[in-house]
Amino acid sequence: MTTTTEAPAKAGNREWIGLAVLALPCVIYSMDLTVLNLAVPQLSEQLKPSASQLLWIIDIYGFFVAGSLIIMGNLGDRIGRRKLLMIGAVAFGLASIFAAFASDAVTLIIARAILGIAGATLAPSTLSLIRNMFHDPRERTTAIGIWVAAFSVGGAIGPLFGGVLLEHFWWGSVFLVNVPIMILLLAVAPVLLPEFRDETATPLDIASAAMSLIAVLAVIYGLKQFAEHGMGWQPALSVIVGVAVALLFARRQRQLSHPLIDFTLFRKPAFSASLTVYMLGVLVAFGFFLFISQYLQLVLAMRPLEASLWMLPSGLSFILGSMLAPKIVRSFHPAYVMAGGLAIAGLACLLLTQIDSTYGLAILIAGFILMSLGLAPAFTLTTDLVVNAAPPERAGAAAAISETSAEFGGALGIAVLGSIMTAIYRGAMSKVIPADLPHEAAEAALGTLGGAVAVAAELPGETGALILAAARTAFTEALVITAVICAVIALTAALLAAFMLRRVEPAAHHN
Repeated sequence: MTTTTEAPAKAGNREWIGLAVLALPCVIYSMDLTVLNLAVPQLSEQLKPSASQLLWIIDIYGFFVAGSLIIMGNLGDRIGRRKLLMIGAVAFGLASIFAAFASDAVTLIIARAILGIAGATLAPSTLSLIRNMFHDPRERTTAIGIWVAAFSVGGAIGPLFGGVLLEHFWWGSVFLVNVPIMILLLAVAPVLLPEFRDETATPLDIASAAMSLIAVLAVIYGLKQFAEHGMGWQPALSVIVGVAVALLFARRQRQLSHPLIDFTLFRKPAFSASLTVYMLGVLVAFGFFLFISQYLQLVLAMRPLEASLWMLPSGLSFILGSMLAPKIVRSFHPAYVMAGGLAIAGLACLLLTQIDSTYGLAILIAGFILMSLGLAPAFTLTTDLVVNAAPPERAGAAAAISETSAEFGGALGIAVLGSIMTAIYRGAMSKVIPADLPHEAAEAALGTLGGAVAVAAELPGETGALILAAARTAFTEALVITAVICAVIALTAALLAAFMLRRVEPAAHHN
């Protein structure tokens, strides 16, 4: 008797057009993380927020995205992934209008928080729907590559689009861009996207949902405070509380028949090692990319729009890397593709240690492009492995865990690398600050490069020029040391991928 294994069904036009629809909210999700930064000057002038309120306006979106991902991923598995995506689209569109016409800082903070909660529905819903729409493993890997590239598109065009809008309209226009995209999504989703839910799942455990939200928000808030203000009792307490609640959360999950997070998944190398590699890659990307933007604007004195144009090639490189990864794994094992890409990213970081005043821009752009090319395959393939490691009915939860690990990686990158940068910068600047400089001005110049630029602009010629030159040199030196640390992290992630994932054989690897 001969048995045959039926090949998975190939995706048709409906699925590929549906993928384009799924990519749209991913672009918007990513744009909203970056586009507001350009609007800060106009927003500050009209709403007059306090320093604390301005920080909350910028940060609260990312906080609530990170805190809500696990809840939303599980909710989608239970009520339906398409339904959750459409509910999120309605909320995102309405919150965008609310934000655009906010009359004061508190209203804008509330609107940004709602945007964050709505935004948390987009990534797990779209990624888990891809798991249902593309049954052929190779096609699914390609679809995930496109999905990852969509986030890079949003990050790349966000500053450009925002810059153009702000040249002609008021600050609220950067939010109204979201509305037509969400209307389009609501119009075509019922036609092009399938529905999927876990029919056996129990109702969402409210206590677990609250604990996951508190744990993630507390840890990320503590890391953020640590990055901005240095070590102190408040960020330390926040992280401790978050970790304690996370441990209680983990204990509760082991007692539930349908937990928010199935901790048995972490026993699979394809899941746990992929998450670790993904988090380390994001740590390098978020931590270092933040400082590159500052280098362009404050060391090389570029305007925001000009700086975003110089950063565009790296975004295009990331898109290229995301699209090439599914093709490369047809010939090479995914573990070695990831390891090779991360090694390239590590070498790019070492290239960035050669930044100087003569060739700074050329080296920066070349290193930035190489880093993006190297990191993109790792992001695509780790996401693919994580989603495929979970059973189809838990794909939403797995997608949420994947995105939450990325959020933690970004927060760690900003907190740890930011603290190292600040310590090195402060140490170098403390040797050149004039003794007769007023205390408030001295602290501003010691604190950040932006503070030093502002102080230098208010001082008489030679003194201001001396502080400005010293600050730019100190920042560049700190950037070089940070690049060395990023190189070590990227190469460590490369080794982890090569050794921990080499025995993982996803179906997409087979002919």
